[in-house]
Amino acid sequence: MKVEVVGKNGFQPSTGNKKFIADKLEKVEQYFTEAELRARVVCKVYPTHHKVEVTIPTKNVTLRAEAIGEDLYSAVDVSIDKLERQVRKYKTRVKEKKGKDALKDTFAEGYFKDDKPVKVSTVVRTKQIQLVPMDEEEAIEQLELTDHNFFIYLDKATLEIKVLYQREDGDYAILETTK
Repeated sequence: MKVEVVGKNGFQPSTGNKKFIADKLEKVEQYFTEAELRARVVCKVYPTHHKVEVTIPTKNVTLRAEAIGEDLYSAVDVSIDKLERQVRKYKTRVKEKKGKDALKDTFAEGYFKDDKPVKVSTVVRTKQIQLVPMDEEEAIEQLELTDHNFFIYLDKATLEIKVLYQREDGDYAILETTK
C-alpha cells in the first residue's frame, strides 16, 4: 500500500509516525485484492487533541474514517477500527445484494469466512423536496433556518443542483454535480 501522510496545523509527521501509520494500515490492506492500494492520511494537531483522517479509494468503494484522540497513536487506532467496520459492512452489503461470487472481485480470498453479518442500514423514509432557484447566500439563509446540516438547492445562475453543508469548523461548503 502506498501511504501518504500529511500534517496540518503545524504538525510535521516524523518517520516513526509514518511507519506506525503504514504498519496499522496493513490491517486494512490485507482485506483487498487490489494490487496498488493508496491511502492518504491527514494528521491535525489541536491544543487539546489530535485528529486523523484516512481516505482509501479502491476500485469499487472509497473508505474514509476520521477519529480524534488524546495523541496521534490513539487517533490512528480508532480510525483503523472504523475502517475495518466499514469493510465488514460493505462486504455484507455486497454479499446480500450480489452474492458470494461478487466478493472475489474486491476482497482477498480467505478473509471473513467466519464473519457474522453486520447490520446494514436501509432506507426507511423517502422525502420529496421542491428545488427553488436561488443563489449561495439565499441557500445559506435557508440552511440556517432549518435544523439540518445540509441543504439542496437549484443554483439560480447555472440551474445546476447543488448541496450546501456546514463544515465542522463552522464554514460552509458546496457539493456540485457533474455529468
